[in-house]
Amino acid sequence: MKKVVAVLLALMMVAGMVYAEDLITVGYAQVGAESDWRMANTKSFQDTFTPENGYQLIFDDAQQKQENQIRAIRNFIQREVDYIVVAPVVETGWETVLQEAYDAGIPVILSDRMMDVSDELYVAWVGGNFVKEGETAGHWLEDYLEKQGRADEDINIVTLQGTIGASAQVGRTEGFGNILAQHDNWHMLAMQTGEFTQAKGQEVMESFLHSYPDIDVVVCENDNMAFGAIDAIKAAGRTCGPDGDIIIFSFDAVRAAFDAMIAGDLNAAFECNPLHGPRVAEIIQKLENGESVDKIQYVDETYFDTTMDLEAIKATRAY
Repeated sequence: MKKVVAVLLALMMVAGMVYAEDLITVGYAQVGAESDWRMANTKSFQDTFTPENGYQLIFDDAQQKQENQIRAIRNFIQREVDYIVVAPVVETGWETVLQEAYDAGIPVILSDRMMDVSDELYVAWVGGNFVKEGETAGHWLEDYLEKQGRADEDINIVTLQGTIGASAQVGRTEGFGNILAQHDNWHMLAMQTGEFTQAKGQEVMESFLHSYPDIDVVVCENDNMAFGAIDAIKAAGRTCGPDGDIIIFSFDAVRAAFDAMIAGDLNAAFECNPLHGPRVAEIIQKLENGESVDKIQYVDETYFDTTMDLEAIKATRAY
């Protein structure tokens, strides 16, 4: 009987090894867990790259540090993964480690944020059109001010920027700046990073309120910084949202942003779709089949404001 059990165990181990060898191994170097958006992005990958779907996912949380991501990529190379996916902390400083992956014959796919590297070092990038997001927000503000009868007023604006050098920060700042430049009566009083976090967003907003008593608009380059800014505005005895004295909008459009709009604290949220897992899996399957893939792949995005049926929309949202 013992011999039979031993043989069965051995067969199970062999079967498990064969099964594991059949899986496509994906190493994912994530930025961190700094926001609701980022956690939804992580979950999308974890739900997509499962053994049931034919994958083994090796996940690494860089905790907002580029050196941790570089270390993770080198670990993936040593482990001879089939594909490497990176959501880079910042755009620069990647040439050396991506060259190492290229020399090892491991395709690299970029998710969410771009890298400033030569095109041959990555096969595709998946993410939002950050410049377009910023421009969409600028056009929304134009329309909003027009409807409020304030189109010709002097409008004082402050911006809570994301992590400086991150693609989302660079693109959203540029995009909104493109529309800002078209309005001589729009005045950008200050821009400062809130590092995409609620705590830092609140801290920076407190400083803005102290320095600039006549703020009309707050641009928040992600939702979490907006939540911090709202707390700061309320603590200062000011009001925000459609019935307040400060217009405030943000980017990402996670579920908590819908709650803030429904509560009347946030005017609008501009979507940055975090569900990149299925699109990356589609790219990998095409590469596995020897097909070519588009270098730049934007995800579908829209925006939401308090004129919409937010409760109904929120009920349909996956993040």
